[in-house]
Amino acid sequence: MKFPGIVFGSLLLYTASAWNTDVHQQIGFMAEEFLTPYTIGVIRNILEPWYQGSIGRAAAWADRYAHTAEGRFSYQWHWIDSEDTPPTSCNVEYKRDCSKGGCVVSAIANQTSILHECIQQVKDGSLTGGSNTTCSQALKWVTHFLGDITQPLHSSGIAAGGNMFNVTFAGHATELHAVWDGFIPHADAGVLRFSNSSLSPFMAALVDRIRANAFAEPTTSWLQCINPATPVTCAMAWAAESNAWTCSYVYKQVYNNTDLLDSGYAQGAFPIIELQISKAALRLATWLNTLALGHYERDGQDFEDPIGNAQQVLVS
Repeated sequence: MKFPGIVFGSLLLYTASAWNTDVHQQIGFMAEEFLTPYTIGVIRNILEPWYQGSIGRAAAWADRYAHTAEGRFSYQWHWIDSEDTPPTSCNVEYKRDCSKGGCVVSAIANQTSILHECIQQVKDGSLTGGSNTTCSQALKWVTHFLGDITQPLHSSGIAAGGNMFNVTFAGHATELHAVWDGFIPHADAGVLRFSNSSLSPFMAALVDRIRANAFAEPTTSWLQCINPATPVTCAMAWAAESNAWTCSYVYKQVYNNTDLLDSGYAQGAFPIIELQISKAALRLATWLNTLALGHYERDGQDFEDPIGNAQQVLVS
């Protein structure tokens, strides 16, 4: 299937280590549609002023930071490398698969804990105007990682999350990870890139579908685990869900050196990325609303950091 007027070779310029920059931003803009006014006010006090209170504008910061000398330590926080064998067997385990330097699951847990404390500072008036860099970074990491964990190849270790799995898309040599990061979402929407400043029409349509509960899975099932007091449990549930796609679709198809845009592979993946992107947006909004409002039970959950430091997740 061809998309007239779309030159997919241009997309090679934008491949990244996660959902492409613009896809991450769109997940943030989608999530903003479900934030409460109170949460929006809290976010405005946590983010630096140049983000204009928008998690959509801030959603891609984590990728840029990970590629700097200062932020190199966070590079591996964007995924969890499952030691499984798709398409015959798919599974992901926290202690087995989260490396000593951390992974997307431990990062969500750690940064959620920090973000909780930052929200308390906003509430007591000691944090305004994005004056605390640690707090701003925690919010930006949570925003980004709740997007990352829904991309199937961020919960898969085979071929380095598909980065070493060479494929062809629209006549261009690339690798499977990049195809899921951006090529497929862009092909689905028929665009070169999504807006980096506002919600794009394609993503706005997904927001409408979320509100109408118009997906193969009921939206209520997406929120079965959405308690910031149990971040490892919830993040592992999301990772396992994403990992399952590597058996049921990502690696199940027969490639045979075919062009993934023409072979039907991309078209079969469209409903998957629409579902996963929508889950990321609704979960992100609900996670932030819950943190901001404090409407969840304190259970004092300790989680084991792969680095070896047990940390207390503080909740209200």
